[in-house]
Amino acid sequence: MVASVLGILNINPVLSNSPDSLFKWTDARELGVGGKGWKNDSSAYGRLPAKAEGHIPDAVWDLGKQTAGLYIHFFTDAPIIKAKWGLTSETLGFPHFAPTGVSGLDLYVKTKDNSWHWLGVGKPRKMENLETLVVGISKDSREYLLYLPLYNGITHLEIGIPWDNKIEKAPYSSERSIVFYGTSIIQGGCASRPGMCTTAILGRRLNREIINLGFSGSGKMEPEVAKLLSELDPEIYFIDCLPNLEADEVAVRVEPFIRILREAHPKTPIVLAEGITYNDAFLVKARDLRNTDCRKALRNAYENLLNSGVRNLYYQIAVGELGSDGEGTVDGTHPTDLGFMRQSDAYELILKSIIQKLQ
Repeated sequence: MVASVLGILNINPVLSNSPDSLFKWTDARELGVGGKGWKNDSSAYGRLPAKAEGHIPDAVWDLGKQTAGLYIHFFTDAPIIKAKWGLTSETLGFPHFAPTGVSGLDLYVKTKDNSWHWLGVGKPRKMENLETLVVGISKDSREYLLYLPLYNGITHLEIGIPWDNKIEKAPYSSERSIVFYGTSIIQGGCASRPGMCTTAILGRRLNREIINLGFSGSGKMEPEVAKLLSELDPEIYFIDCLPNLEADEVAVRVEPFIRILREAHPKTPIVLAEGITYNDAFLVKARDLRNTDCRKALRNAYENLLNSGVRNLYYQIAVGELGSDGEGTVDGTHPTDLGFMRQSDAYELILKSIIQKLQ
């Protein structure tokens, strides 16, 4: 049942001369923040629980404050939707990564054929932003997803609609979540907007809550992180860390990491992914060797785990994942939107296969 939150919102009806005062503003926390693994033990817009600070690498903790994969799921009949949000970092974008992806908002709407369609983007112009996401649509009740920034954190978020319209929290899905753990690529670098990263695409396609635990440069499979992840109870774990590991690290870290997860969850499917093929590896020998050596070490760890009795363990190859035309990345490593779509196509196949087996 969709529960209306209008009755509990602290909305001040006093109008002023400022344009945004012509709208009623809903604190997004009242609508619920989706994509969070630890729903009751973390800040509203943090990806990790407060108790993890000091027990996991500092870099992972700091990156957990960025809102990659988080979203607001709601219904409204408003003909215009606005957003106000504050950012934690003044770095709005990077040379290879658009500000709309790093620090922006991304609005999707569910259409009459029950699929999700992009509708509007919140362009970040400074640390405090007020943007119109969409205007001029009919006054019909619709279901929306609003994705939060991929490489920035937010201090607050409010959604504004006209005073005579309604906004309601969407019901939670009854399906269990899928946890993705990985690198900057899983976090979303370098999608043009938050809804174009692999975890967001797959969430819409699979009708699942995806927990994005991608950490830029820091998906290193430390045992402390494995213990933290083992606290979750997902439908599937998807581990995609090779771009942040050297071959000797893969050989040392993968098996203990998986055994920690398996001890906590004896039957939960776990996918080990080879990551991406560097788009320049066809000519740059060092990049090709990095792919080859890391994958050999990962495959060896996978077979060792199987031979030792670990079950419900899957292996995702990377060859062809981003295509063969060289158009799948921004810099040889981080996907373009096209690259993310292609990666999603590959990952969707194995995830759908596993989900079917679980049903």
